[in-house]
Amino acid sequence: MLDNLALYLPIIVIIVLFLAAAIKILREYERGVIFTLGRFTGVKGPGLIILIPYIQQMVRVDLRMIVLDVPTQDVISRDNVSVRVSAVIYFRVVDPERATIQVENFMQATSELSQTTLRSVLGKHDLDEMLAERDKLNNDIQEILDSHTDAWGIKVANVEIKHVDIDQSMIRAIARQAEAERERRAKIINAEGEQQAAAKLLEAAEILGQKPEAMQLRYLSTLAFIGGEQNSTVVFPFPVEFSQLLRAAASDK
Repeated sequence: MLDNLALYLPIIVIIVLFLAAAIKILREYERGVIFTLGRFTGVKGPGLIILIPYIQQMVRVDLRMIVLDVPTQDVISRDNVSVRVSAVIYFRVVDPERATIQVENFMQATSELSQTTLRSVLGKHDLDEMLAERDKLNNDIQEILDSHTDAWGIKVANVEIKHVDIDQSMIRAIARQAEAERERRAKIINAEGEQQAAAKLLEAAEILGQKPEAMQLRYLSTLAFIGGEQNSTVVFPFPVEFSQLLRAAASDK
């Protein structure tokens, strides 16, 4: 009995090793790129995969969304301002065959391409555009990356600029510029208000000038308003029209 077991033991070990090398299980988000004697023969998965040991090899490829942090880059803007910019890229593999065959390491390749593209795109814009138009810059970078990585079977879904860091001296200059802009707008608003008020006063003067009675009523209402104030003495000119009315009344008598 022991002799028979010793006889079959090597065969059993060989079968177990063969099955371990032949049977592969791929998860739902994984695909296996199969090479037979070094030649590409297809993409399999998910589920149970059976390979011919030593004849076929499999490369696992993850199809899930990958989040890649782009290292901080030193960028010179179009208006010659030095800034440090960092970003994050969201991409995934859509073609496992090309991601395995066309590029040696698609993660490193995408990272290097992202850094150069980030510097190239941002260097064409002013600092104000970097700070105020991030959505447009994100879209521009995403389109460029997506067009280049398409040959690798990579789909760039989104690009987000995280930080745009500038020197403290430039921050103070921007603050002074913002304060000057606020003062300019305040002066413009004040001037526009004065202009509108002057136009309304001119319009009111023209209307009152057409009707002397209206001018007298306005004069009386102004006197009533002044009299309502807590003033000890009020000095106002006596209208010439009133003196003429008084003379006319006296002559009638």
